[in-house]
Amino acid sequence: MRLIQARVPDAEYELLKSRARKVGKPMQEIVREALRAHLLPDRVDPNDPIFQAFPVFRSRGGRKARTSERHDEVLYGEAP
Repeated sequence: MRLIQARVPDAEYELLKSRARKVGKPMQEIVREALRAHLLPDRVDPNDPIFQAFPVFRSRGGRKARTSERHDEVLYGEAP
């Protein structure tokens, strides 16, 4: 892990301190979480088969598919 230092305005420091106290985490952890949220945004891939595979109700034999038990195989063609 690397150490970085940054100067922040007093108002931002107080906001950081207040947030850390409110959630019960060290200020360092709040800063790390903010960096991750900014640098690694959580994006959804619209081409993911999960958005195109449904409805998955019946298997080839006409019986109900056990999708909840075999979701990787049903969605991605991968056997466990």
